[in-house]
Amino acid sequence: MVRTYLISSTSARPGFCSWLEDEVRDWTFWWYGRRRDSGNAKWAQGLQQPSCSHRCPAYSGLQGLLGAITHCGTTAPLSTVQASHSSALPILAPVRHRLLAIIPNNAITKLPSYLDISLVATLLRRYRLGRVWAGSWCCRLEQTLATSVALARLGPVPSLLLHLPQISKAMKSAVSLLALAGAAAAADLPAIVAKGSKFFYPNGTQFFMKGIAYQRDIGAAGAKSDPTAKYMDPLADKDACKRDVPYLQDLNINIIRTYAIDPKEDHSYCMGLLQDAGIYVVSDLSEPATSINRDDPQWNTELFDRYKAVVDELSKYPNVVGFFAGNEVSNSANNTGASAFVKAAVRDTKKYIKDNQKRWIGVGYAANDDKDIRKEIADYFNCGKAEESIDFWGYNIYSWCGTSSMQLSGYDQQVKFFQDFSVPVFLAEYGCNLPNGAKGRKWEETAALYSDDMTGVFSGGLVYMYFQEENDYGVVEVKGSSIEKQDDYDGLKKAHAAADPKGITMDKYTPSGKSAQCPDVSKAWMAAAQLPPTPDKDLCKCMSDSLECVVADNLDVKSYGDLFGSVCGASPKICAGINAVTKLGNYGAYSMCSPKEKLSFVLDAYYQANGKTSDACGWKGAKIQKGTTASNCQKSLSDAKAQNSAIATATSNVSAPKATGGSSSGNGKENFGVRTAPSGVLAAGVVAMAALLTL
Repeated sequence: MVRTYLISSTSARPGFCSWLEDEVRDWTFWWYGRRRDSGNAKWAQGLQQPSCSHRCPAYSGLQGLLGAITHCGTTAPLSTVQASHSSALPILAPVRHRLLAIIPNNAITKLPSYLDISLVATLLRRYRLGRVWAGSWCCRLEQTLATSVALARLGPVPSLLLHLPQISKAMKSAVSLLALAGAAAAADLPAIVAKGSKFFYPNGTQFFMKGIAYQRDIGAAGAKSDPTAKYMDPLADKDACKRDVPYLQDLNINIIRTYAIDPKEDHSYCMGLLQDAGIYVVSDLSEPATSINRDDPQWNTELFDRYKAVVDELSKYPNVVGFFAGNEVSNSANNTGASAFVKAAVRDTKKYIKDNQKRWIGVGYAANDDKDIRKEIADYFNCGKAEESIDFWGYNIYSWCGTSSMQLSGYDQQVKFFQDFSVPVFLAEYGCNLPNGAKGRKWEETAALYSDDMTGVFSGGLVYMYFQEENDYGVVEVKGSSIEKQDDYDGLKKAHAAADPKGITMDKYTPSGKSAQCPDVSKAWMAAAQLPPTPDKDLCKCMSDSLECVVADNLDVKSYGDLFGSVCGASPKICAGINAVTKLGNYGAYSMCSPKEKLSFVLDAYYQANGKTSDACGWKGAKIQKGTTASNCQKSLSDAKAQNSAIATATSNVSAPKATGGSSSGNGKENFGVRTAPSGVLAAGVVAMAALLTL
């Protein structure tokens, strides 16, 4: 349905303004009628008044100008407004959210809390408003004001543009700020930055996460996974995003967590919807079959390629806050050595982002709340050089169940523990479903999280989770193409709406936290400060090309484990070059190579050690090739050989030469709630090799 309106600039109540009020009144009462803010009620009541101009005295300066635009739209002689009704675009553009994020703090304090310019943007979306040229505002704050306003660029994911080419001197300051607000409606969400232990918008306003986990088929708190498991990329499903984003908005969500995305897919549609809805994203870098496994931890070229690909794909969207390099990889004292590989991933991914991105994008870790390693793991990821340590710390906590308190839940102890932490801390997962399942969740912890008891230390959190599945943690259930709200949906919505965390502005904040001391190696903590080397494809290729006995191309990767076990079991010392001893911080120079390259290395080492006889390369799945060494490989191969010889018999830390990486260099989890061996390298039953690679 297309409507055409003739607009007059001489009427005190012009046609467009009148039409705008008529069309928006019902929506306003519906939207604001659900809010308890008296200002909203006053505003909605104002729409019933006989004219626009009488409302202007209630506002002054910027407030009045913005109020006029919000309430009445604009007017222009002989201009045409074309509007076609569309119910396919229900997304509400969070213009006010963006406005508050970019204008100076002193201006923010002057804006009434109920000023919500998104009303206009919503109307544009709802009626697909095409173009309006205006000569004066409905409410005449200044008779001399002559302004041309364009409301344009309404595409599949439309946004609002305010173009103000003519500005009177009397209103120049206010209108300039309005132009800035209009630009915010059309521009990207402001990128979040970190300073000390806080997140901030670029204008200095503190950012608190009101988030939720958004991905199907995720086990709560690091459940085990199937190495062959497939995953559904939540940011590549246009229909699902179109269906779900309005509900995310309704829940007052400002950030989601995704646990696995496919970097080869197109994410522009979903990321655009999220951006228009004012929703940021923090994503894990791994996926079920390519992740750092607590039982067979590695940090190799294949994993680094995966991490870099995810960074490349998502970092182009300004509403991406950061990435998790791992999720609950070390979850008990007997697998703490795996944390060394995750921290190496943090180091290399941070370096890769720094080298390739122009803005801050954080790299962090999400830990479970295991009392036996709580202090050690937090200190480990926060200790050492800044380029090696996390940018933020996510905590998966499910200790507040049903009716509880800061003391009973232990939240007070979490606040105490992290009060001097040097980077932002937030709940990466929360939402205990005991004792009565998801339907019984009261969300008392949400109120606590955004209260003064916690906001000085914690930067909000993310609820686990959006989708209702077998684990019974969801707030909605998907039935075909429709959504069914669960019993805990409205409670979370109200808790988020009521949350009003009191932050601090960036200019008034002086970080006081300090990096932690690295924990001592003990029975409870088996990861030394020295990290695994940075994956180096060039070194690995040099090594692989130089070998004579290598893996046959037709050998199934599932058979690698048995062959590793056989060769290394027969001659353990030859496998030092691919081994990792995390309690000493010693890593073979080729421990970061691909599984195929590492298996070729041990096959050739055995072949060379046994006189290069035909039987020495007679393993099923091995073959002979002519090895070659390029001149530019000689130095790095020599350094690697020396490193491998040193660690073969070492009983203490052996510093790695710079050529093979080490913790001083860097460029690129356990997975997302499901755990798998990376690339299926070690098959079940490879006891000998597993013993060599673990601590």
